[in-house]
Amino acid sequence: MEDAVVEVGQVKHFFSKISVAVVDLTSPLAVGDRILIKGPSTDFEQIVESMQIEGKSLQYVEGGQSIGLKVVQHAKERDVVYKKPQPYNRRLMIDTSKN
Repeated sequence: MEDAVVEVGQVKHFFSKISVAVVDLTSPLAVGDRILIKGPSTDFEQIVESMQIEGKSLQYVEGGQSIGLKVVQHAKERDVVYKKPQPYNRRLMIDTSKN
């Protein structure tokens, strides 16, 4: 298992024609999060790009809710969804003040 991943939910259903997994969340999830989906025959990683509840697109969802999650590969019922920590984003600090 990857270091420092956190379980955030489980796949309850998969709609293959539209490539959407129904996920019961146990922890918060946001668009932009990097997730892993793992199961006996499933193992892939992706960035969360789209998630919905009852047809409404959301940027952030608390645990305890079921979401429709657009996935890049086939997921199966009972696959586990893990969230990876975000890599530290070092920004170049430029001093634009005039001395």
